[in-house]
Amino acid sequence: MSRRMQALFDSGYPYIVAEVDGVIAGYAYAASYRPRPAYRFSVEDSIYVDPGAQRKGVGRALLERLIVECERRGYRQMIAVIGDSAQTPSIALHRAAGFRMVGTVENVGFKFGRWLDSVNMQRALGQGATTKPQSAT
Repeated sequence: MSRRMQALFDSGYPYIVAEVDGVIAGYAYAASYRPRPAYRFSVEDSIYVDPGAQRKGVGRALLERLIVECERRGYRQMIAVIGDSAQTPSIALHRAAGFRMVGTVENVGFKFGRWLDSVNMQRALGQGATTKPQSAT
């Protein structure tokens, strides 16, 4: 985990930690959506909230801040890859933050003795695809 975090820092991606009463309640980060240069303006978000801190606004605060930080860095699209279509709280959180459903890949993961879907949601950042990015070639 520490290597992953350091790689994100070294690449300039945001990594945010939420504390409640001095205890880590959750964290969120953005990473490359795909490694190829064509996707350099798109990021994938990851949000983790401690079970004891769920349903208290921690996930919303983390996601809102992550969006701001990604826009500040010039990213144009954020993709949420939610690891189970039964994760309705995560889907609702992303929908409330302006994400739209773009598809579900069915039964691609196997965990805890059952098959899992992968839900894909997307949100434009900043000007989205309405203009070319500053550093586009």
